Amino acid sequence: MIQMIKKISIIIFVLAVSFFGVQVGYNLTRNSAQFQFTKSVSAIASAPSQQDRYENIELFHRVLDFVRNNYVDKLEDKDLIRGAIKGMLEQLDPHSNFLPPDLFKDMQIDTTGKFGGLGIEIGMKDNILTILAPIEDTPAWKAGLKPNDRIVKINKESTKGMNLVEAVSKMRGKPKSDVTLSIYRESFDRIKEITVTRDIIKIQSVKHELLEPQFAYVRLTTFNENAAADVKKAIDEMNKKQKLRGLVFDLRTNPGGLLDQAVEVASLFLNEGVIVSTIGRNKDQKDVKYARKGVAYKDFPIAVLVNSSTASAAEIVAGALQDHHRAIIMGQSTFGKGSVQTVIPLPPDMGLKLTIARYYTPSGRSIQEKGVQPDIFLDEFDPKLLAQARIKGDGFREKDLKGHMINTDEENASTSKEFKKEELDALTKDTKEKKKGGSDKSEKPKDEDEMVPYRLNPKEDYQVKQALTSLKSYEVFQKITLKVGP
Repeated sequence: MIQMIKKISIIIFVLAVSFFGVQVGYNLTRNSAQFQFTKSVSAIASAPSQQDRYENIELFHRVLDFVRNNYVDKLEDKDLIRGAIKGMLEQLDPHSNFLPPDLFKDMQIDTTGKFGGLGIEIGMKDNILTILAPIEDTPAWKAGLKPNDRIVKINKESTKGMNLVEAVSKMRGKPKSDVTLSIYRESFDRIKEITVTRDIIKIQSVKHELLEPQFAYVRLTTFNENAAADVKKAIDEMNKKQKLRGLVFDLRTNPGGLLDQAVEVASLFLNEGVIVSTIGRNKDQKDVKYARKGVAYKDFPIAVLVNSSTASAAEIVAGALQDHHRAIIMGQSTFGKGSVQTVIPLPPDMGLKLTIARYYTPSGRSIQEKGVQPDIFLDEFDPKLLAQARIKGDGFREKDLKGHMINTDEENASTSKEFKKEELDALTKDTKEKKKGGSDKSEKPKDEDEMVPYRLNPKEDYQVKQALTSLKSYEVFQKITLKVGP
């Protein structure tokens, strides 16, 4: 038996050595982009001595053998080995995970833009399972889940001590089946149970519209394999209608995705230069990605909106546009994920997701932990509350003075100085309706009101409005000439 266990351990050791010598990709979910560790074998040679290694392997043998033969319940060797691998990876960072067959399969299809589940990105915050971003029009979004919601239970099972892989496994399932999440939100007076019906997630990664004539809005929700093509299609469609003078590019609540798509999206606005650099364990092995020439839009300024749920690939784009002074970054500090993962297939039908490098913006900044800092910080406001707080009124102007001169340059200037009956009726009607509306208005309970899904209306969004104002101001300041001298 001991001999068999030794053989198993030796096989694991051989696989570990083989792993460091292979050529690996650094996309989050596929190996199309290559990142080659040519000096990895020599790195292993500089590791602890062979004697120390064999002593640690022998320790593993002893523990494995003792647990297998003495634990109160019968155990399968494969479960013990997988548990050991899982424990080893949990000692690393939150983004390195062992992927059993079901999760490995999900990982492979996530980036196609169509997969089964709830439609949320999750992470660990203060060791508590936390929603990073619900994807619009998915079951989670329709249920009213929001960024920073804490998931304390999944189907009555506590998430305390549960890692991300286990949580994803429990939340995914067959379409049309239900999963109950126990949610804590700071504004709640109690933990609230929310039942979400799983469905096939079809992500519309790009939404767009004209905010005003010649000023466009594009929102990118995730960096799937069609991200760059969809962004380009949206801009071309609006540009054909009327030549654009400015673009608000919304990356808020974008959890990231494929690294190669981040490079492609950045290339739509940068004709040359570095987009991102990655440096692995060996500092001499630096991989640099450059903008793809000939596809960039160069005729209009850009305002990029970001927030605390802007992560990974979205941060790469924001950082590149900021460093090249191609766009003004507005909003809040981003999530701060400055690492690159690769997925290594393991037989049979399993995988290993491992952090292999840190990435850096064109100026050499690492945004790990810190995030991308906006050029202009903007608070977020509830559009409904903001509308209620707005001070309304026409004020008192020259035209209100008795006997004021008439502007004869206006084609349709009114010469009447008397009130018309319909004007008085309209004023009276407005006043009565406002009073009636105020007295009959009822409010929903706070927690129920907060579970209503919020659909972004760009034309009413405070931050979008500020970004639009900044783009217009850019044109104004371009006209200003500063004269220096006597």
